[in-house]
Amino acid sequence: MAATKRQMKLGFSLTPNGTHKGGWRHPKSWVGGGTDIDQWKDIAQAAERGKMHFIFWADSGTLRSHASTTDALSYNSRIEVLEPTTEIAALSQWTKHIGFIATASTSFNEPYNIARRFASLDHISKGRVGWNVVSSQLEREARNFGLDSLYEHGERYRRAEECLDVVKGLWDSWEDDAFCRDQASGRYFTPEKLHTLHHKGEFHSVEGPLNIPRPPQGHPVIAQAGASPPGRELAARTADMIYTAQQEIEGAKAFYADVKGRMAKYGREPDDLVVMPGIMPIIGRTDAEAQEMQDYLQDLVHPVAGLSAASKFFGDLSHLPLDAPVPEISAETNSGQSNRQMWIDRVKRENMNVGQLLKAFATSAVHKAVCGSPQTVADIMEDWFVNHACDGFAVQATWMPGAVYEFVDLVVPELQRRGVFHTEYEGATLRENLGLKRPPNRFVKG
Repeated sequence: MAATKRQMKLGFSLTPNGTHKGGWRHPKSWVGGGTDIDQWKDIAQAAERGKMHFIFWADSGTLRSHASTTDALSYNSRIEVLEPTTEIAALSQWTKHIGFIATASTSFNEPYNIARRFASLDHISKGRVGWNVVSSQLEREARNFGLDSLYEHGERYRRAEECLDVVKGLWDSWEDDAFCRDQASGRYFTPEKLHTLHHKGEFHSVEGPLNIPRPPQGHPVIAQAGASPPGRELAARTADMIYTAQQEIEGAKAFYADVKGRMAKYGREPDDLVVMPGIMPIIGRTDAEAQEMQDYLQDLVHPVAGLSAASKFFGDLSHLPLDAPVPEISAETNSGQSNRQMWIDRVKRENMNVGQLLKAFATSAVHKAVCGSPQTVADIMEDWFVNHACDGFAVQATWMPGAVYEFVDLVVPELQRRGVFHTEYEGATLRENLGLKRPPNRFVKG
């Protein structure tokens, strides 16, 4: 029997009003659409028409901005954001195949709440949900949850690892066939098929069991974004999918090989983990048309928005002229260490001044930006895929909703023509469509 040809996995990683800092000012942008469920319905159905595997939402318990003043914050278009698990409950009813992945922080959510919320969504969607496991990185988020500052970097990862293990244990509270619901005998479930967790750890004490049957997927898909050594190790041991910020193919190949190479010691196969770097395509019907769009979007970026974005890693640069060299910074931080180092290296490599840095950040803060025709964009994506720099991509939209439709209508058909992206969904659940195994219940022998 011939081996099945390897196929690219594709999802949208979407931000209200678009990821490009100038995207919301595009004249056809659905401004304010972040809280418009009808817009999200149209986008989800378009993504499903394009056979995309999932839509993913990054999220946090605060405003996602590094602006230092309210005035600077007022130039940020990512202010109004629906809570993603609530949004998924609605969108799953208007779609049949596409998956949905939402973020919930292990820093400021209790494992029982996470387990119950995502198990419920998995039942509601009939097995099309994933949880993006993150440890919070914004200091202002800590202040919304009774703390003065974030937990230390290492502590955040230990907390995340314990929380994830507890959540998975709670999802295994019930065996798949535990609920007999025998009206004749009056017995609702089989007692020996209930398993109580009794967890006591460094950060959490959770009795269990979960008050909902095991999710249709066994466990909703576990996604993670972490490039530090502890993050890579956690992904190799526990994740089904890892997002990564990679701007050059050689770095992406090294990351891919490193993470996959860590899996064997945990009894896992390389195909048990899908590696998904982010990519932001700026698309035109020709390369020249795409370049015009990129220049247009760059002209729409307000300097204050660019400065606020760059301050994430480089601090306040507002006192410097645009032609000044970017000041040197230390890679040491309690937040986003790998991405910070990537920018330090890029600034040195390209000898950037402040103005160039702002424009680069405005396009994509950490992910690969590509500009060109559908063929040019597909060339780059195929090159990364066939050379094992990735298993697929988390596609960002420069502006909403037009960039979503452009990718679905122009790039997807080109990838399908080349035979590297599927033309139909292969399964009923997100796990099946991603080619991932359904995990066994930890309490069931054999």
